Amino acid sequence: MIRMLMIISMLLISFSSSSKEVIVETYKMKFIPAQITIEVGDTVIWKNIEKRQYHSVWFKQFDTEEPEYFFPDEIYKRSFYKVGKYSYECGPHPKMKGTVTVVQNRGKI
Repeated sequence: MIRMLMIISMLLISFSSSSKEVIVETYKMKFIPAQITIEVGDTVIWKNIEKRQYHSVWFKQFDTEEPEYFFPDEIYKRSFYKVGKYSYECGPHPKMKGTVTVVQNRGKI
C-alpha cells in the first residue's frame, strides 16, 4: 500500500510540475500574441501593460457573463484542461480577439 501511494505521489508531482504559465500582454488595444498554443494543464496569464485602458478576457463558450475587467498592471488567469481551440475577445473592445489552442502534453502518455 505504501509503495502504491509513493507511485501515485510521484505521478502527481510529475504532472503538476510539467504544467507551465504562458503570458499574453494587452497593449495598444491588442492581445500579444493573439494566437497561442499551450498544453493541457497550462495556465495563460493575460497582463495589462496599457497605461490607462482596462480590458477583459471573455470566453463566451465558457462564461455566460463577461468576467471582471483588469486594469493597468493587473492580470487575468485561466487554466486549460481539455484539448481544443478556444476563441476569446475583450468585452469592452470586441475587435480585440485571440485564440488559445490546447494540445495534448507532448511526451506524455
